[in-house]
Amino acid sequence: MSRSKPIAIVSGVAVAAVLLGVVSYTATRPASPGAAGSSSVAEVSADPSAGVYAELEAYARRDASDKLALGRADAPVVLIEYADFKCGYCGKFARDTEPVLVEKYVDNGTLRIEWRNFPIFGEESEAVARASWAAGQQGRFWEFHKAAYAEGAKEKGFGKDRIAALAKEAGVPDAARFAKDSEGAAARAAVSADQEQGYSLGATSTPSFLINGRPIAGAQPLETFTETIEAAAEAARAAKTAEPTGGATKPGSDSAR
Repeated sequence: MSRSKPIAIVSGVAVAAVLLGVVSYTATRPASPGAAGSSSVAEVSADPSAGVYAELEAYARRDASDKLALGRADAPVVLIEYADFKCGYCGKFARDTEPVLVEKYVDNGTLRIEWRNFPIFGEESEAVARASWAAGQQGRFWEFHKAAYAEGAKEKGFGKDRIAALAKEAGVPDAARFAKDSEGAAARAAVSADQEQGYSLGATSTPSFLINGRPIAGAQPLETFTETIEAAAEAARAAKTAEPTGGATKPGSDSAR
């Protein structure tokens, strides 16, 4: 896979690199009311187009067969998460924030979540990233994700035996296939592709997010995500309303749901 990207998205990527590069949860946490001189990468404006880079929406795969995604492929809003299973703040997001977003937005068809393995903490990070992909090949990615991000899980490490135990906890049916897939070329290629995409955006810390082309850095409070998702959904509805109407459906095309 080439590291070069289409020229049309270069400007958006450059901006995202500034927003996502070298950040941490502490540095990007929204300022407390009344705090002076503070700002947040994830600040949400009343303008639904503020901070949104349309070029970056192309990073959403919207592949219905993607086993590391949750929600409808045609959902109006796509949240892409670049994360590492050894990242404490990624675990915080997975335990505290993501379940709320799933219940509130994924379940009603508003939101799709697309996972990107972005291991940055060494060999164990790489190994558990490949393992998560392997679990996904047997339809158990999100169960593996939950087990790997459980409170205290990362403190136990992600050695070979521990990864096998997580797969069992996640209900991966074929342990032999899981072990083989985890070390296979396909898993390495999939993780590498996710890493390249994250690095192309300038992400150097985890978690980092894109929500319909809006970069967010760090495990921000729930309100940052709900406000961003709702603004993106409103923008998507407005764009749909603005589409020309009255045209005949082309032969062989699918009608909108």
